[in-house]
Amino acid sequence: SAGNLIVRTGATTKAGYGTERMRIDATGAVTKPTQPAFQARPASNQNNIAINTSVAIVFGTEVFDVNSDFASNTFTAPVTGKYQLSIALRLLNIDSAADYYHTEIITSNRSYQNIFDPDFGQDGVYWGLTLSCLADMDANDTATVGIVQGGGTSQTDIHTNTFFTGCLVC
Repeated sequence: SAGNLIVRTGATTKAGYGTERMRIDATGAVTKPTQPAFQARPASNQNNIAINTSVAIVFGTEVFDVNSDFASNTFTAPVTGKYQLSIALRLLNIDSAADYYHTEIITSNRSYQNIFDPDFGQDGVYWGLTLSCLADMDANDTATVGIVQGGGTSQTDIHTNTFFTGCLVC
């Protein structure tokens, strides 16, 4: 189209065009409509998570999933590359008697972790946690999100305003 450079691949259609893979507009902005990217969130609260064990966070709603690489709480890298992965967790009913809360993004190659001690003097109504990493992933490597509550009472909930996101960077 006028003012845009469009790169297409694949079989040509009657009009002579294949599938659009990249667009550079008149300002120089580059978009790639099939570049792997996803955002998922829980469909409902995950209540009273277990203590002293790694609990997989359940992501029942895909906000978007370009290239269809996210399923069953797991992102699977379609190609080898560097992937930006992030989680934003909203926890409810934080137990101040817990020794720690440990969150992690778990990939096939390594785990990226965050930890905090909830010794607030009283139970917290809510708490937000974030964690981001630039992960080196090979084709078919996977990424999931987990949380461990060390000690205390099984009372903490994972709120639906929790997100797991990722995209291929390079």
